[in-house]
Amino acid sequence: MPESAVRFSFVRSGGPGGQHVNTSSTKVQVSIDIDACGFDEATAATLHKVFGTLVITSSSESRSQWRNRSDALRRALIAMDEALVRVRPRVATKATRRARERRLTNKAHQSQRKAERRYRDED
Repeated sequence: MPESAVRFSFVRSGGPGGQHVNTSSTKVQVSIDIDACGFDEATAATLHKVFGTLVITSSSESRSQWRNRSDALRRALIAMDEALVRVRPRVATKATRRARERRLTNKAHQSQRKAERRYRDED
C-alpha cells in the first residue's frame, strides 16, 4: 500500500487523564483512500461497498501517539481484510430419518394428551 494512500491525523484524546490528556494530541485517526491503494477492480468495488471511498479508524488506547498510530493502522488493515472475506452460502440439508420419526412421535403424543383433556358428553 503506498504511503500516499494513508493519512494520519492527531487529535486530543477524551476521557480522564488530567493535565496530560488536556495538552497532548495522542489519539490517532487513520484514513486510507481505497482508490489510491492500487487494488484490482473487484477488490476495490467490494471495499467501496463496505466503506465508501475511505477506510477510517482511530485509536486512543495508549498514552503514546506512536503506539496509537500503529494500532489504528492495524485496525484499518484488519477491517479491510474482514471486508474481503467471502461468506459461503449455507447448504440446505434434510432432517435425518430418525429426527423426522422423533418429531412425528412427539406430535402424536401431544395430540393424544390434548384429546384426553377434551370434554366428552357421555350420555
